[in-house]
Amino acid sequence: MPKVSSVVVPYAAYLRVYEPLGAFPEPERGHWARYARRQDRPTYQDELRRSLADLVPTPPIAVPVRESGDAFVLEVDGVVCVCPWRTRLRGWQALEELGAELPPPVLDAVLPPVVRRQAALDYERWLGRNPDARPWIRTATWQVPVNWFVLVTDEERRYDKGTAEAPPVLRYRTPMVQARRRVARALRTLRESVGEGPLIDGLLDVGRWLEEFHPRSLVELDYGGLVHVLPADELADDHSAADVAEGIEALRQGDEAAAGEAYARLVERWRAVRDRRSAN
Repeated sequence: MPKVSSVVVPYAAYLRVYEPLGAFPEPERGHWARYARRQDRPTYQDELRRSLADLVPTPPIAVPVRESGDAFVLEVDGVVCVCPWRTRLRGWQALEELGAELPPPVLDAVLPPVVRRQAALDYERWLGRNPDARPWIRTATWQVPVNWFVLVTDEERRYDKGTAEAPPVLRYRTPMVQARRRVARALRTLRESVGEGPLIDGLLDVGRWLEEFHPRSLVELDYGGLVHVLPADELADDHSAADVAEGIEALRQGDEAAAGEAYARLVERWRAVRDRRSAN
C-alpha cells in the first residue's frame, strides 16, 4: 500500500469550504486572523498523520478528546479565507457512518463496542449544546460522489502529477456563488428529466450544506488520497466534472443518448476505483 511521508494514505476525497474571516464571530475571528499569519501552519499531510495516530493506542481513540484549533488557509482576491478542521465533529459523524462501511466483526476489531458507545454518548451531549454545528469539510472514501462534480467545471480543474518528494494533486476550486448556482440548475434539469432519485437527494443535501456558509466562500473538491489509487495516465485523463456537466446539459437538451454516453464514461472510470477497493 502506498505511503507518503511515512503515513499510510487512506483512499478518501474531500469537499472543503473556505470562509472569509469576516464570516466568523469574535473571538474566533481573532484566533483565525492570528493563525493565518503563522508560518508553521500544518499541511494536509499533517492533518492525516494526526488522525491516524489516534488509531494506534489500545484501545484506539475513536474521536479526539478536544476540538482541533487548526485550519487550512487560502487567500482569495486579497481576502483571507479559512477552512477549520473541526476534527472532533467530523470524527463523530464518520463514526455514525462506519457501521454501513464495515462488517460487524471487522468494526468491533477496529473500534470495540465500548469505545463506540462512549463516543456516541459524548456526541449526543455535545450536540445538545451545539445543535447548529456543521463541518467545513466533507469526506468520501473510495469515491468522489457524483453530486460533488456538479459544483465545479473542467476549467477549474488543476492536476499536478507530483514528484518523488510531493504527491500528485487533482482538485477543483470555485466561488461559492457559482457552486450554488450550478446545484440549482442541475436540480431543475434532473427533476424535469429523470424525477426523484439518489442523485437529486445527494444534490439537495450538499446544496443545504453550502447554504450554511458565507456567500464569498470558496469551495474546493480535492481527490486527496484517491490520487494514489489511479495510475498517472488515468489521473491525467480524468475529467469527471466535464462528463457530469455534459450529461446534465444533454438532459436539458432532451438528448438522452448523449447523456447516457457521458454517464457511461463516469461509471466506467469509478468502477475501476471500486474494484480496487474490493481487492483490498
